[in-house]
Amino acid sequence: MTKKRWIQCLLLVGLMILGGWAYQTRQVNKSDMTITAVGSTALQPLVEAAGEDYSTHHLGTFINVQGGGSGTGLSQVQEGAVDIGNADVFAEEQKGIRANRLIDHKVAVVGITPIVNRSTGITHLTTAQLIDVFTGKARNWAQVGGKNQKIVILNRAQGSGTRATFERFGLNNHRSLAAQEQDSSGMVRQIVATTPGSISYVGFSYVDKTVQAVSLNGIAPTNQNVANNQWPIWSYEHMYTGKHPQPLAQKFIKYVQSREIQNSLVRRLGYISMADMQVTRDGHGKVHRVEAGHE
Repeated sequence: MTKKRWIQCLLLVGLMILGGWAYQTRQVNKSDMTITAVGSTALQPLVEAAGEDYSTHHLGTFINVQGGGSGTGLSQVQEGAVDIGNADVFAEEQKGIRANRLIDHKVAVVGITPIVNRSTGITHLTTAQLIDVFTGKARNWAQVGGKNQKIVILNRAQGSGTRATFERFGLNNHRSLAAQEQDSSGMVRQIVATTPGSISYVGFSYVDKTVQAVSLNGIAPTNQNVANNQWPIWSYEHMYTGKHPQPLAQKFIKYVQSREIQNSLVRRLGYISMADMQVTRDGHGKVHRVEAGHE
């Protein structure tokens, strides 16, 4: 082989090595600039919107947001399969989750309300009536002040933080009657809107004109009533990470917690800013009044 041929071969090998290194570098950098957040569908709209906004200001960063429910988010972040586990419940409330291996980042508060199909004639209930409906004691809306129409219950899936919060604080720890289940808050709203006699529950941000939100004991499901705990069916929105989170995930969570996002996206999307809460609540359900001058 001639000297010229040797040089050509060496150059070709060098280009192949350089190309492979560049490809691997791009792949690593792409991975390093991607955050995956999985879990609560109640929190999903906020994380998606914040992710889009964050990516706009941090070009090259991609926030991959998926639903699946709080249980899924907590189990996957615990296993290290995702960077962030979104949840509507404290990790210690979820069976099979080792809360001491996770870090809790509260980013907002969500109110949860019963919703009914607009044909039911129901706009308000008492807590006792709500329990009767979801436990099957009441089978027809006429039994609780509505039209002569069969009650159709729709639940969130087991492991849903929205369901856990609703049963704990809306049904006073009664379990809902076994019924059709859905993983997605958006799908729950759609089914209730199109199914005569149906009832379910969603975060405030999912309520629109296609369904009827239900007042309880004369109290309307509003952000202000959540902030002072007159409306008790609410939960923190948590973004959980492992003990040693990816730096990019930490930066994104701080962005969601920033005053800018709390004052804009959080409120605009129907959540309650942490700064607006007049009470706090721990994992045991104990409520404490926030002292003046403290957030």
